[in-house]
Amino acid sequence: MEKNAPFDWNQVRALLATVEAGSLSAAARQLGLTQPTLGRQVAALEATLGVTLFERVGRRLVLTQAGREIIAPLQAMGEAANRIALIASGQSQAVEGVVRITTSDVYAVHVLPPFLKKVRELAPNLVIDILASNEVEDLLRRRADIAIRHVPPQQEELIARRCPDASARIYGATDYLDRVGRPRSADDLSRADFIGVSERSDIMITELARRGVTVTERNFPLTTGSALVGWGWVRQGLGLGIIMEAVASQTPGVEDAWPGFEGVPVPTWLTTHRELRTSRRIRLVFDLLTEHFSRPLPAVALPD
Repeated sequence: MEKNAPFDWNQVRALLATVEAGSLSAAARQLGLTQPTLGRQVAALEATLGVTLFERVGRRLVLTQAGREIIAPLQAMGEAANRIALIASGQSQAVEGVVRITTSDVYAVHVLPPFLKKVRELAPNLVIDILASNEVEDLLRRRADIAIRHVPPQQEELIARRCPDASARIYGATDYLDRVGRPRSADDLSRADFIGVSERSDIMITELARRGVTVTERNFPLTTGSALVGWGWVRQGLGLGIIMEAVASQTPGVEDAWPGFEGVPVPTWLTTHRELRTSRRIRLVFDLLTEHFSRPLPAVALPD
């Protein structure tokens, strides 16, 4: 790319639409362009940047490594442009109605409040309804407008965007570790008590095994279907727990149980239905969520 080469925003928009739609033809329909026109815009952007953004795999277009590296900042540009347009026209103030978001209870309590404050500033007439659930809500049945999930959706009717991964580590209450001793090795962790997830301890067993820690169902004497309850039990010294660093760093009275442990990546997917294309309120909330999760994951410190 030439130094200070200007971006053609139409070319960037063509790229973003192609990535989101998955094909040139679908992106062209979305933008009201012909497929050859959209293809020329993407090719022109590649020439401007001096990189190949897509490769064809069968009938699909797949981002190259260079494309994957460049798409996140370009998406951020697109979202910023949308917000600027809304704010400049005063439309954000006029957006009203209810937007329902489903997410885990621990995200609802510890992660989302800064985002909710931002929504209140930009769109005070919106009502945000948070469905704090650890179950995967069915967006196609309209139980929610937007889902924050750790897995991508399987239905083609849904739109998903992956945000940067968070990281989770093993934590324990300081008084608990004072009492039982701090793990010094993977073997010590293999004998520790963990707080588990109801009927899903196998996931934690697998993730720990991948990082050299061998545990069984016997290591999970307490389980719960609520991540928030489980984290509360950890804080009260009932066992060790795995939680995102952003949450633990803002929680008094807990500490990293074993700094030598390799963190567990926690993917975050934002998912919505295709009404995103026609609903200003859902689009605004979706874009603000994307911005929220694209930065280092924030957390809210709760009082003791």
